[in-house]
Amino acid sequence: MLTNGYVEKPENLQQKLKKIKMKKDIKKRERRDKIRRRIRSSVFGTANKPRLCVYKSNKHIYTQLIDDFTASTLTAASTVQLGEKLSKKEAAGEAGKKIAEKAKEKGINNVVFDRSGYKYHGVVKALAEGAREGGLNF
Repeated sequence: MLTNGYVEKPENLQQKLKKIKMKKDIKKRERRDKIRRRIRSSVFGTANKPRLCVYKSNKHIYTQLIDDFTASTLTAASTVQLGEKLSKKEAAGEAGKKIAEKAKEKGINNVVFDRSGYKYHGVVKALAEGAREGGLNF
C-alpha cells in the first residue's frame, strides 16, 4: 500500500489486521454482555427455584445453581470434573446430568435457566437437555 508516496512495511499491515480482528472480538463480547444484561433483568433465582447459570470457555462448560436472594451458589458442575475424553456436546450433556444429580441431593426440582447471552444451540442446548434428563424442570 502506498501512503504519502511510501510503501508500508509488512509489519504495519499485520498490526492493522490484528487491530481489526480485536475490534471484531470486542464487538462480539459487547453484544453478548448486552444480551446477558437483558436476560438477567428478567431471570431471578430463589432458594426454591434457583437460577441455572451457564458459562462456556473454549474447552469447557461450567454451570452453577445460584440463589440470587442470598447471592450464594448452591451447587456447581463442569466438564472439567468429568475427566473423560468426550466430544463437547456429550461432555455438556454429562455436566447437565451431574448438576441435576447434585440438585436432587439438595431437594431442588425446579430451576430457571440462564443461558448468559449464549445462543440456545450446541453445547448450551446439550447441557439443558442433560439437566432435563437428570430430572430438573425449567
